[in-house]
Amino acid sequence: MPSPRFNRPLFAFAALLTLPLAGVLVFLVADGVLRLPLALLSWLSCLAITLLLLRPYVGDLLALSNHMRELARGEDSAPPTPRSVAGAELLGALGQFRRSARSKVEEAAGRVDFHETLFESLPSPLFLLSGQRKILRANLAARKIFGRQLQDRDLAAILRNPPLLEAAEKVLTGEPGREVEFTLTGPVEREFLAMLEPLTSDGENGPTAVLTLHDVTALRQMERMRADFVANASHELRTPLAAVLGFIETLQGPAKDDAEAHERFLAIMYEQASRMSRLVADLLNLSRIEMNEHSRPVQKLRLIQVLQRVAEGLEVTAQRRNMTLALDIQTPDAEVMGQEDELAQVFQNLLDNALKYGREGTAVEVTLGCTDKLPPALAGKCVQAVRVSVRDHGEGIAREHLPRLTERFFRVDTARSRQMGGTGLGLAIVKHVMNRHRGLLTIESNLGQGSIFSIYLPLIEK
Repeated sequence: MPSPRFNRPLFAFAALLTLPLAGVLVFLVADGVLRLPLALLSWLSCLAITLLLLRPYVGDLLALSNHMRELARGEDSAPPTPRSVAGAELLGALGQFRRSARSKVEEAAGRVDFHETLFESLPSPLFLLSGQRKILRANLAARKIFGRQLQDRDLAAILRNPPLLEAAEKVLTGEPGREVEFTLTGPVEREFLAMLEPLTSDGENGPTAVLTLHDVTALRQMERMRADFVANASHELRTPLAAVLGFIETLQGPAKDDAEAHERFLAIMYEQASRMSRLVADLLNLSRIEMNEHSRPVQKLRLIQVLQRVAEGLEVTAQRRNMTLALDIQTPDAEVMGQEDELAQVFQNLLDNALKYGREGTAVEVTLGCTDKLPPALAGKCVQAVRVSVRDHGEGIAREHLPRLTERFFRVDTARSRQMGGTGLGLAIVKHVMNRHRGLLTIESNLGQGSIFSIYLPLIEK
């Protein structure tokens, strides 16, 4: 049975359609052509026929109307069963509209998810600021640095840098984008380049802007290292050059006819010129190694051959200091991917340093073997490595100096190093060669007990 709620609209619509007939019948009754009962019966008959004809159409319309209201409320109800061709057409059109709308909604949701993922995955900290300088959004990189509770906080509570806050105020008032560099203090100082850009459309809270922070700590450190390197290289070259020029002026002047001074000064000049030559050679080698540091060597070689050749070449130096080179080859057939000349220079520098700084009459112990006990910095990059350790029995190195030993021109004892002919670049060369070979240099030392310099190179598994 149709509900009263259904019948009333249907009856009202049918009565509305029969109003013209009712008017004609009233006119005929008034004119005496028809009697009232017959006219009333005629109108009721017409109304009944109209109700029968309209019932399926109006029913479909009302059912579709209710169905659409349910869909608008978010209810996923089953569609009604149409009783007329027009109702079926309307229901089909509604289904097509729903599929098109659902497809567009899913596409929009996919875009939102993509932009959300992109926003969260950006490696640089990113903030979306409101016109009141409040943080509307912050990505994962920002939350890792500044904490999780960032939304709705004032930017000044996170970054207390006056130039940055001033730039944010100006950008939010309609001025063009700005860049500000600042230092973030903490256990480890970090330098950031802040970039502020206004958004093209205003948000709900007025003008908005995007703030991105780019970590430029490594870049600034590199710039400082480059400046220090140029200054140190200039200083290292200036000292022997000044000595050579001074002796030349002396030989041209007061000692012009002094044969004994000639011989003594020429020996010193040769020594200083040799020092400059070694320094230039090391600088060129270091520059060449750094240039190729990104490309890993592709040549297979056995380290025992390189190590023995270098050790044989230093036998005379060891004998002059009454020292010995003791080689302990535990894995003679160990192979690595390497550049032979560069690895030879690594062994040359390590053995030469051990002979320079070891005590006279002691042995320099060199061990070559394979190990799966890798330093943390190498763990995960390879399963096994070839380890070459060079141990001297010298005075040792204080713990606070160990992290800086591979810096260019760094010397624990500057005077002694220069006296022994060192350029201050040997361990820097070793470090960069290891970087190119995807290996590692480790240093262990105790005052009064000597030092152990070890290199690790990934083993080629057979």
